Parts: sequence; C-alpha cells; structure tokens
Amino acid sequence: MDYDKLKTLLEMRDKGDITEEEYQREKAKLMAEDEPASAQGKSATQKPFFGLEENNYIMLMHLSQLAGWVVPLLGYILPIVMWITNKENSSNVDMHGKNIVNFTISFLIYTTIAGLLVILLIGIPALIVLGILWLIFIIMATIKAAAGEYWKYPMTIQFVK
Repeated sequence: MDYDKLKTLLEMRDKGDITEEEYQREKAKLMAEDEPASAQGKSATQKPFFGLEENNYIMLMHLSQLAGWVVPLLGYILPIVMWITNKENSSNVDMHGKNIVNFTISFLIYTTIAGLLVILLIGIPALIVLGILWLIFIIMATIKAAAGEYWKYPMTIQFVK
C-alpha cells in the first residue's frame, strides 16, 4: 500500500478539497492495487462489468431506467439486476445502485400520490411535472456517471443506505 498517497488523500479530505465519496473511492482504488487478482476473487483475464469500463457500466445502470418505455417494468428490474450482479466488484457500482434504488422507490411514491390526486384535478399537472423531472434527473445522473462523478438524485428518500 502506498501510505504516502493515502495520507495525501486523507489531508485533501480533511481540508475539504475532496468529498467523502471521492476519498472512499480513491482509497478503495489504492487498496485494490495492492491485492493480487487471485486475492480479489477474480482471474487476471476476467473482465468485471461484462467487459465494460466501470464508468460506462454505471452510466448504463442509470440509462437502464428508461428501458421501461420499451418493456413495462424493465426500467425497475434492469438497474437493480445490474447493481446486484456487480455491487461486490466495486464500491462505486454499489453506491450508484443504492442511489438508483432510492430514486426509483421515491418516484414511485410521488407518482402514486399524484395519481391519487388526479381525482382532484391537481394530480394531472403533478404527474406531468414528475415525468419531466424523472427524465431530466436520469439524464443528469447518466452524464455525471459517464464523467466518473457521483450525483445524488434530488427529491430522493434514503431507503437503502
């Protein structure tokens, strides 16, 4: 382990130059560099994330929420399956997967409430606004994930921590 790099990371976190998430991600990378491939439970030729780079895989996790437009319920199932199958391989996949699950559950609750308010005629505009926000938030999270950044969805209730 390169303790100098770890110490530098710790100092950067303490000064506020990097966030806690960035610190944890970089610390995990440093620790992974020290472990041989066999100790990580992977062969040297095995490619995690179905052959994709981590950022691309995480980006697809976010985009997979749109799969529900093609096949009903697939937009809920696909990101969860992608998260569960690779959360052990990467703390970033785990962090983004939890974020997606929390976002999905939160928006299901908001949509249900707005759907019940349709009777009072205020639910229709609320459903439209929720749909637009849902799409914008997914696009923003996808762009951030492609750049290697973590972006917490707004309006999300933390169910899975």
